[in-house]
Amino acid sequence: MTTRFRAGSVAAAALAVGLSVAAGGCGKYSYSNLKAIKAFKDANDLFKQNDYRHAADRYEEALKSNPDLVKVYFFLGNSYDQQYKASKAGDPQNDQYIQKAIQNYQIAAQRDDDPKMRKLALQYLFAAYGPEKLNDPSKAEPIVQQLISADSSDPANYFQLSKLYEDAGRYEDAEKALLKAKEVKPSEPTVYTQLAAFYNRQGDFDKTIESLQQAADLAPNNPEGYQLIAAYYWEKASKDFRLPANVKHDYVLKGIAADDKALSLNPNYVDALVYKNILLRIQANMEKDKPTQDRLLKEADTLRQKAMDLQKQGRRR
Repeated sequence: MTTRFRAGSVAAAALAVGLSVAAGGCGKYSYSNLKAIKAFKDANDLFKQNDYRHAADRYEEALKSNPDLVKVYFFLGNSYDQQYKASKAGDPQNDQYIQKAIQNYQIAAQRDDDPKMRKLALQYLFAAYGPEKLNDPSKAEPIVQQLISADSSDPANYFQLSKLYEDAGRYEDAEKALLKAKEVKPSEPTVYTQLAAFYNRQGDFDKTIESLQQAADLAPNNPEGYQLIAAYYWEKASKDFRLPANVKHDYVLKGIAADDKALSLNPNYVDALVYKNILLRIQANMEKDKPTQDRLLKEADTLRQKAMDLQKQGRRR
């Protein structure tokens, strides 16, 4: 799992910070400090318009007038970050953008007095070293460890750490990170779906289903959990050609049962209708009795038609 941070959320944060900037060492009403605050306001307006190049220029002017306006550093960093293009890696000016972003994120993470802003700076710093940008796990790992130290109860931090370890082939460490997430948030279904996805990639289907069932059990009135179980059974039955016929048949029936549970909670759940339709067709292909095949295909046709009708109405769940 890769967490992505979007400019829109940052712009909203900039708006919230806005005029709440506390004065630094120059004194609240000094000329240089007022000049800095004016530049910061202008930069925020440019940032909200996605004019990151000119926003960066005004943020730089704000810091030139008052380097102690620590709120500026994060937004300056993000203005450079937004200008960086991974497709242009190697271009000196483009590479300079990400380095300036990193430099300012680091200052924000160290100096900002707002824990939320420090956390945000670390998150974006982590993303800068992630696979979509610099792809440097050795630099990313200490940052996510800092995030964990700052908030050990946030499972998302353990998800990030697990992904780093998995990408590096450190599968035991990846599993331990996810199990730690489970330890700190045992009532969070997402923890179990993350574990399920990890076990599935590792080829441990029994643990995959066990984790998915635990997620569904935590939200027994939510049909999505049962539909996710059905989707995993469908994928295994239809794509793993090594499965013995009896095991494949068993998985198909279990997938249908999971969809039945989802549909008992929401009879108009389009995804469940679609998947049960497909699973019934797989089952029909495995049956030797013609009347049984015909019955299964008829039921599948009915489900497919209902799903198509609901989709025409703009329904999905």
